[in-house]
Amino acid sequence: MTPKNTPLADTHKALGAKMLDFHGWMMPIQYTSILEEHKAVREKVGIFDVSHMGEIEIKGDKAFDLVQYITTNDVSLLEEGEIQYSALLNEKGGVIDDLLVYKVSGKRFLLCVNASNAVNDLSWIADQALRYPDVEVVNSSRRFGMISIQGPKSEPLLQALLPTPLAKLGYYRFCITTVGESNIIVSRTGYTGEDGFEIFCEWRDTPAIWEAIMVKGRQFSLKPIGLGARDTLRLEMRYALHGQELAEDITPLEAGLSWIVSLDKQGGFIGRDVLLKQKEEGVPQKLVGFEVTGRGIARTGYAVYHGDEVVGRVTSGAMSPSLKKAVGMAYVKPELAVVGAELFIEIRGKKVPAVVRRGSFVESRVKKEVPATT
Repeated sequence: MTPKNTPLADTHKALGAKMLDFHGWMMPIQYTSILEEHKAVREKVGIFDVSHMGEIEIKGDKAFDLVQYITTNDVSLLEEGEIQYSALLNEKGGVIDDLLVYKVSGKRFLLCVNASNAVNDLSWIADQALRYPDVEVVNSSRRFGMISIQGPKSEPLLQALLPTPLAKLGYYRFCITTVGESNIIVSRTGYTGEDGFEIFCEWRDTPAIWEAIMVKGRQFSLKPIGLGARDTLRLEMRYALHGQELAEDITPLEAGLSWIVSLDKQGGFIGRDVLLKQKEEGVPQKLVGFEVTGRGIARTGYAVYHGDEVVGRVTSGAMSPSLKKAVGMAYVKPELAVVGAELFIEIRGKKVPAVVRRGSFVESRVKKEVPATT
């Protein structure tokens, strides 16, 4: 099957990007180098094309009921203009996908899902919606282009283009505003651990909005960023990626995502009974972050040992550009999911020492507080 193009395909070509088929989409992996692009986001500001992400709109009198039933988090906690990280589960408690839920109104929600799962998510949600005759499920993935601006200079850069005061836009909040003549949704969200914003815009408007940001961004040392640096940025934060840390045979409790699961919410959710049982009896495996203390880089699929016993598999691994150390994530037996636990990773036929670390590898700098209104 021929890969799809985002609305910025010609832009990436003009910028000399190295392109790759990513889950059926031709996407920029890098423009200059992954290290240079990673550093730009951590120190200044970067712009990403994330138009491959899927968007699904849920509309109607029972929109809330459907979203509450299919997601693990408690949607009743959301006010209009707020966003929630959540998951879709199958009957066995496995993660069909992780997603962001945007509450536009009590009768309209926007779900942002992973590109690799967008088609299956849409079909699965449509099937669940049959229980709710007053709900419309709309595939808006080709309506919206999506641009992400991330880094410590993201707010002053974007503020120079928007009429809305971004300093008052809190973390996991969104607003509807304009850039030039185009209407957009802008949210204070991201996948890097830096302060940043994500923009939903009309598909046809995406190139002009990208160009406006690039022009204004010159004074802020803005650089375009590919998926290569996006992956190292998220790994440093220990953010999960579906298909690696998350899958249909892995539950949120195993993945360390109990904070997005509301076991007591009214009406329950698909897969709840399995999670209740796991909470009571314990999980068979846990996701940990580790630092390789020997020589080598752990890669996806590498075996994890404790002594002579295989106790898990690496899900993600790379050299951290910020720390200049090899880090990664892996599922291991629960008794080894403790800070300081000593492991070995089989790298090129040799067992290389590693140690379990606490929390993210790099400190988060997302803006979780906004100035008080005077």
